[in-house]
Amino acid sequence: MPDIPLGVLDLVPIPSGSDASEALRNSIDLARQAERFGYARYWVAEHHLNPGVAGTSPAVVLALTASATSTIRLGSGAVQLGHRTALSTVEEFGLLDALHPGRFDLGLGRSGGRPPGEKAAPPPTATRVVDGRAPNGLLIPPRFSFEHVLRSPRLALQRELLLLPNAESQDYAEQIDDLLALLAGTYRTPEGVEAHVVPGEGADVEVWILGSSGGQSAEVAGARGLRFAANYHVSPATVLDAVEGYRAFFQPSEFLDKPHVSVSADVVVAEDDATARELAAGYGPWVRSIRTAEGAIAFPMPQEARAHAWTDEDRALVQDRLDTQFAGSPGRVADQLEQLQEATDADELLITTITHDHVDRVRSYELLAEEWRRRGHSFQSS
Repeated sequence: MPDIPLGVLDLVPIPSGSDASEALRNSIDLARQAERFGYARYWVAEHHLNPGVAGTSPAVVLALTASATSTIRLGSGAVQLGHRTALSTVEEFGLLDALHPGRFDLGLGRSGGRPPGEKAAPPPTATRVVDGRAPNGLLIPPRFSFEHVLRSPRLALQRELLLLPNAESQDYAEQIDDLLALLAGTYRTPEGVEAHVVPGEGADVEVWILGSSGGQSAEVAGARGLRFAANYHVSPATVLDAVEGYRAFFQPSEFLDKPHVSVSADVVVAEDDATARELAAGYGPWVRSIRTAEGAIAFPMPQEARAHAWTDEDRALVQDRLDTQFAGSPGRVADQLEQLQEATDADELLITTITHDHVDRVRSYELLAEEWRRRGHSFQSS
């Protein structure tokens, strides 16, 4: 197996009984520790109107994290472009790069939901999945429908609050083109008017596209020769469609001469399997809160999670995520990550870990890094 760097994806979770201030302090500490353990990247996500998640502004969290670290690459996983402009995004990351040059990954997502009237992507094309397994045995569960989430009043309110009145999201492909042109200093209107962003133009940032399917995000990333991050931890059913679609669309560019893929996984590592499963107990109720469209709850303690009264409907909402979470000893989880890498042919893996207690989350990343290094993997990204 080739060297596969590991990165961190942090949602800035708020544990039950805690608050956003403590969650942010924990995340900054985790970034310091991840740098010490040798992780290649530290990315932060963007979420809104979620009581249990404090990561609402990747650029702000990254500014705080950059001041507390020195070498680890920092990035967004992802800035959601559905409610912002290419210019505002380039300006934010230009400011970051001006003070911490050469350390940032600009990960870009479409939005927190489809604009009103936009049709759902077509079902995925046939893949290598047989009886719910990739050829190497990786579990690929049945496709989960997000339609009820996208139709929820909470998501509609989120969109209303994030967009200015009567504003509409720009076409995603056009927005990416504008963003790349602003970074490169080549932006021109059809009438020939130039725009130059200071700071921002010429910023030494690495542009990534994040996607969960083989649809527009994979197409945009591939056609423009950008790096692509696929989400096994969000939509495990479509991870193969996402990476296969990206590679099918890929065209060499000034950024890359061949496809470059990162794949995310939800992971909890402890000294033994039983302890890891106990630490991961809050994951089911937490995922349920997201998929019922109520918004992520504060991450429960194991005893709080065990008190949840599960219905068959609840279990159906979260089963694919529970079945594809890697929770266990360092050896067991490293085996599962290697299987994920083999199935997707990923160049990097992105690890997201949530436990109620901060010390357990830090220890999970530490144990995984030790095992990964013991197996001879480099932590350097290419």
